[in-house]
Amino acid sequence: MMSLAPTSPELIAAVIFAIAVLHTFSTKFFAHLAHIQPRHAGLWHLLGEVEVVFGFWAFVLIAVLFGISGRDAAVKYLNERNFTEPMFVFVIMVVAASRPILQTVLSLVHLGARLLPFPRALVVYFLCMAAVPLLGSFITEPAAMTIAAILLRDAFYSHRLSDRLQYATLGVLFVNVSIGGTLTHFAAPPVLMVAAKWQWDTAYMIAHFGWKAAIAVVVNAAFVTWLFRRELVAKAHIDMKKASKPSVPLVVTFVHLLFLVGVVLFAHHPVVFMGFFLFFLGFTEAYKHHQDPLFLREGLLVAFFLAGLVTLGGLQQWWLQATLSDVDPTALYFVATALTAITDNAALTYLGSLVEGLSTEFKHALVAGAVTGGGLTVIANAPNPAGFSILKGSFRDQSISPLGLLLAALPPTCVAIIAFQAL
Repeated sequence: MMSLAPTSPELIAAVIFAIAVLHTFSTKFFAHLAHIQPRHAGLWHLLGEVEVVFGFWAFVLIAVLFGISGRDAAVKYLNERNFTEPMFVFVIMVVAASRPILQTVLSLVHLGARLLPFPRALVVYFLCMAAVPLLGSFITEPAAMTIAAILLRDAFYSHRLSDRLQYATLGVLFVNVSIGGTLTHFAAPPVLMVAAKWQWDTAYMIAHFGWKAAIAVVVNAAFVTWLFRRELVAKAHIDMKKASKPSVPLVVTFVHLLFLVGVVLFAHHPVVFMGFFLFFLGFTEAYKHHQDPLFLREGLLVAFFLAGLVTLGGLQQWWLQATLSDVDPTALYFVATALTAITDNAALTYLGSLVEGLSTEFKHALVAGAVTGGGLTVIANAPNPAGFSILKGSFRDQSISPLGLLLAALPPTCVAIIAFQAL
């Protein structure tokens, strides 16, 4: 496939994007600088926040475009970007992290723990790692990530887990959420980008992707649970017996569930779901004695991260689409898996869908590869920054090593590869 030579803004954007990717792998360095140079600790802490990285470099890109192309061209470029996904992730994070929603899911998890003949801590952990990611096929992946991360933080991460268990949990969670959303055609961002154009519905997703992903999710969750069974029981059994917060009235819970469903149903219409969100804020204020502090700061940071990724990603089409073209389906699957680690997987499938005359095998390889690699880095899948933001405070220096995440995500990613390629 012939491709045009990149323009100057595209080349500059590619360089800035590469710097931003390298920056995400250097956040622990900036966190360390904050400790050894307290005079500028505020600046180093800012640059050490993964959620800030892409927003910061997006600002640099817009400043460069302003300088070389002029004000009108820079503003036009921003107006042409679609920021629906960052807005949606912000709203769904805040709604899904509310006390009524969390208590509902936690009650279901503990019900499962009582029914299964295994130590309660192990069952709760397994369900957080398997059932909640698969639930993401219905309530969307960002909501599933938010709920799973909060449950894991409160029940396990708060007990000073070993570094090995912390990173293993994070790697499996990210991979399972990425592939666990493929049971439907509307929950996983990389699927959503192509489902309408390629006429894929939920039945199609289950038949070609969902059942394979479900097997991989269960295998990953079961293996990490078994591998760390002794530490999980030793560190979390006391917490499992703690009394929970005062229960929320059924009416309040029902209203929260209605807000959650409404936001999910209108996920592609920001005017509608933002309207729901404003009503939600008013409702939580009216019944604030049944609420915990809302995840506004965390949600805004994640939205800022994703908005930066959207801004930077808009000028990467020239090399991404060329990379995806003229590759046989088997090779494409592994290329897509690898590229997902350094790009948002939804952007990857969207750019691939712009190529006309694709075979069915090409389409399957592109989407399967995009979701397979969705747990390798924090930028690989839209929900990952949400889990990152919720859990990072439990890690040493309140910082997660990108390399540690990559290494932890490799084994569950290999399980996903086997599921999609061999089954």
